[in-house]
This record gives sequence, C-alpha cells and structure tokens, in this order.
Amino acid sequence: MACEKACQEGTSCMMVVVADDCALERTKGITGARGVAGTVLVHKIAGAAAAAGKPLDEIVNIVSQVTSRMGTLGVALDSVTVPGADTVNDRLNDANIEIGMGIHGEAGMRQVPLLTANEIAKETIQTIQKHGRIVSEGGVEKVVPVFNENDELCVLVNNLGGTSNFEMSILANAAVRELEEACGAKVSRLLVGSYMTSFECHGASITILNLTDSSEELVTFLDAKCDAPAWIECDKCSNNGTRNSTVECPEVQVDEEKAELNLPPLSIEGFEEIAKNLVRNAATILAANEAVLTKYDTIVGDGDCGITMKRGAVEVEQRLTQGIIVTSHPVPMFSTIADAVSSSMGGTSGVLVELCFRKMSSTLAQCDSIGVADLSNAFRAGVDAICLYGGASVGSRTMLDALVPAADSLVKSNDLKAAAAEAKAGADGTAKMKLASAGRSNYLSEETLEGTPDPGAVAVAIVFGSLC
Repeated sequence: MACEKACQEGTSCMMVVVADDCALERTKGITGARGVAGTVLVHKIAGAAAAAGKPLDEIVNIVSQVTSRMGTLGVALDSVTVPGADTVNDRLNDANIEIGMGIHGEAGMRQVPLLTANEIAKETIQTIQKHGRIVSEGGVEKVVPVFNENDELCVLVNNLGGTSNFEMSILANAAVRELEEACGAKVSRLLVGSYMTSFECHGASITILNLTDSSEELVTFLDAKCDAPAWIECDKCSNNGTRNSTVECPEVQVDEEKAELNLPPLSIEGFEEIAKNLVRNAATILAANEAVLTKYDTIVGDGDCGITMKRGAVEVEQRLTQGIIVTSHPVPMFSTIADAVSSSMGGTSGVLVELCFRKMSSTLAQCDSIGVADLSNAFRAGVDAICLYGGASVGSRTMLDALVPAADSLVKSNDLKAAAAEAKAGADGTAKMKLASAGRSNYLSEETLEGTPDPGAVAVAIVFGSLC
C-alpha cells in the first residue's frame, strides 16, 4: 500500500519482499514466509547503498541478493503478551521452549523441552539449512541449502527483547562453533544484539546470510559505517582468522625480580625462620579450633565462621609448606598470605582479613627500613583498613573488638604477649555486649547475643595466643 501511494504521488518506489523466516514449510499454503530479523540486514545494506548515491533499481538488485541468500529462525523461552491485551499469553510453560516463534509472538513450528545453548544453535542452523534458499539454474528454480562447506557467512544473533547479554553471548558462541566446527563454514561477520525485538520476549533468533559469490557491493554496504543509535557494529574476522571479540586482553605482567630488588632493608635478625614458625603455628591452632568457632557462630551468626577460618588456615599452611608464602621478607609474606586468604576464605570476614594483610604489605613497602616497630605500625594500618572498608568499630561486636586493642598494644609496647592479652580481653568482652551494629549478629535479639562471644573476635584472640 505504501508503495502504491508513493507511486501515485509521483515518487519512484519499488517493493522488495523479505521472507527470511524458516519456520513455515515451503509447501504449506500460499501465505509465504514472514520477514523477521533478516529485514534488519536488508535495511542496513539498502540504506548504505542509498547513502552512496546508488539509483533505486541498483539498490533493489543488491537487496534482492540479500533476501535470496539468507534464512532466519527464532527460539523463545517465553511467550509475548501484547500491551493492552485482556489476558496474559501463557501458552509456554517453564519446561518448554518454542521453535520458530514470530516477532509478534505468533506460535512457532513446535514446542520442545528446554534445550541447551549448543542444542538450540544446532537445531536452529539445521532447520535453516533444511528450509534452504531458492536458486535458478538453467531457468529452473530449485531449493538448495543456505550455505555449503567453506562458504563465508554473516551471522546475526538477534535479541527478541528480554534476553540478557550473558545469554546472548553464550548462544552466539554456540552458533559460531556449530557453523565453523560442525558445518565447516566461515563466519566472517558476527552481529549480536537487540536489532528486531518483540516487547519482553525471552528469546533470540539466528540469521545466516551467505556472502560467498555475492556482489562486492553487497559486502561493502554491509560493512559501511552506520550511525543509527541501535546499530551494533559487526565483529569481523581478521585475515589471520581471529575475531576481535575472541582475543583475550593481555594480562599485566609483574616483574617479580624488580619488585624483590626494591624491598626495604630488613633489620630483624632471623626473621625468616621466626616468621615461618609463627605463621605455621597460628594456622595449625586456628584450624584446630574450628568446632569452637562454629559453635559460637551457630548461636550469633550463620554458622560458617569456623569453616571459613579453617579453610583459610589450611590454605595458608599448605602454601607455606609449598614455599608459595614467602617468609624471607615481610612485604611479600603478607602479600602472599593475602593471596591465600583470597582464594580460600569466603564471606565478609575473608575479604576483611585479606584487606588487612594487603594493607600491611603495602604499608611496609613504603618504609625506608623495617624493624619490629614498623611491623606493629603496619598491623595498626591493616586494622584501620578493616574499620574503613568494613564500616565497623570497637563496640560493634565484631573481630575489631579484639583487633583494635591488640593493635593499640603492639604500637605502644611491641610486645606480642601483651597484645594477645588485650585481644583475649576484647574477645571475651563481646559476650557481655547485648547489641551488635555490624555483621550477622546485627539481626539478633539481646537475649540471643548475651553470653556468647563474637566468633570473629575469638578467632583473632586464638591467633594472637598462638604467637606467644
């Protein structure tokens, strides 16, 4: 109708029918296939050709190549409800998906049990291939597969509206693997995004456009720059066969030897052996007290403090035995302990303990030289970091009720025994606190809290006790 009206008004206009949907069998009625996501490629190429000044008849010839070389099939995990409808479209249940759903939510070819992304890609591509495309040979039309082995393809993986980027990337990866590894074709151009949507439809469609033996202009206009807001550029394959999206960003390499040379001089005699023994003893004793910590945390927390602390302690001890934890110098020692904590301890406590050790390492790295007092000050800095990032303080009924007094004592006296006594007193004191302003205990009543010490504070006291 639009074409006829334009012609009536004296505007040159020609019609190109896009019928890329492969959900309807060719032999079923005269309705013909629907124009679905492949229409986007037609519009893109036609628009680029028009912008380049091509006359109407040439544009029609170019996009007619496009329509004759592609196929599309959609898959939906949920049906679409049109805004304003009196009822919700609930023909799809949670256990099934629909193969071939249209962009307006029309029923597809069939419903099948939920498939994996790999299975969806395989099913979609096989259906598109089976539907095929029409070619003319010797004046006779026949149906052939959309592509053959070694053909160059442009693939559009289209979000139907409600599918996450994460899911779209998984499906796109599965489609490319199926086309290149199973079918032997070459995906030189890949588009992934929301190009033709259907309200909130949780689904996607795959369009395959065969570029082999197509005109050079078709490919040129497909690759032409486009400033349409919703257009997402092609991910093109380079000459060496790699695709930009599959190239990993290089990992930042740290020059360990250079870092070792820049370590401040250490003025503590026998540090390596002393540190190794203290770390091993602390890890062993902390792990052995898992049951006590679990008992307390079952009452005033979520019950996992003992297990979390034991995981960290076991990991530290194993890495110490393997030589991964460096005890020759405190800067790398606290850094490698933080790494062990990071890989083994979950939850908030794990993050805060890791922060403490990392801050100790970075603080010591800035010293001109390192003595006992510097270690005490570094521990103070680590505890301050827990206060800063965790938001708690003394009296919050957390590990800080043991850490802060211990840090204050160390800075004042550099005496581990005195610090251990302060940590023990601080931990014991949490049993008398009826209110907690941080951690899981914050949700509990006074009656539940009273009489049971904070397990994090008890863990701190146990570690300091093992160092004496």
